[in-house]
Amino acid sequence: MCKWKGGDLVDISVGDVLVMKKQHPGCGSDRMKVLRVGADFKLTCAGCGRTFMIARSKCEKSIKLVLRGEDKEN
Repeated sequence: MCKWKGGDLVDISVGDVLVMKKQHPGCGSDRMKVLRVGADFKLTCAGCGRTFMIARSKCEKSIKLVLRGEDKEN
């Protein structure tokens, strides 16, 4: 588990689960799975399964935690 402090460099890769500061308006889940990484992220909501693209800079400001490996199960 990596705690995100906006401005610190954290390597985000495909398959990571991001815990966001705000909940998804559609379902209330705060966990998003990373499908694509680049200048923008392609994320899917862990609650409702909706897939969307978001600018990297905007997404990085909204991250609370990055879950990797065995942390994803908790």
